[in-house]
Amino acid sequence: MKLLALDTSSEGCSAALLVDGSVTERFELAPRGHTRLLMPMVRELLAEQRLVPAELDALAFACGPGSFTGLRIATGVVQGLAYGLEVPVVPVSSLAAVAADAIAHMALSEGDGIAVAFDARMGEIYWACFVCRDGQPELVGHEQVCTPESATLTPGVSRWFGVGQGWGLRDAFPADVTGAMKEIDESLVPRASRVADLAARAFHEGAGVPAAQAQPVYIRDEVAWKKLPGR
Repeated sequence: MKLLALDTSSEGCSAALLVDGSVTERFELAPRGHTRLLMPMVRELLAEQRLVPAELDALAFACGPGSFTGLRIATGVVQGLAYGLEVPVVPVSSLAAVAADAIAHMALSEGDGIAVAFDARMGEIYWACFVCRDGQPELVGHEQVCTPESATLTPGVSRWFGVGQGWGLRDAFPADVTGAMKEIDESLVPRASRVADLAARAFHEGAGVPAAQAQPVYIRDEVAWKKLPGR
């Protein structure tokens, strides 16, 4: 299988190419450089593997939640490629991608919980809880936008790991939430390599959609965002 994955949902910009189970990636922290960096990354990856776009079986992208502008960049690129190549697209949760990165880099065991928080601005966070199942993140509950003070954990999980830049607001989290964390890593951001891994599994389960259905997931109401004072 040959799958190209993109992520511009946070300050990180990355592209990854999965070829027969092996993943190569280009990644850079560049909050304002997504448009400039993304396509050169794609071209480098394809050239490195001596592939042309027509040889790709599928595309994937981190569909959100995250930066509204960043999400639109990846969505536009992946839709354009998918229309031209006539291949399916696999949207992948940005929160799930960070949970997968936590499983890969932290000492998690089967059944451990991963509480992922992104800073959603305006005094809110994007929040989701996952459980490690067979080395993969399984969503429990639902993804949401909420205030740090209202974050809650899924019952029945004995060990929790907190990840994502939203944990920089941990002083505002409930004491029972922060107290349940065995370890917190607020440095993790979505990466295309994790998007590729999750998308490959989902693709084999029939999760690919046509280009027109490859849409960003904002969670927060975009109209409400635009109506805020000063916007």
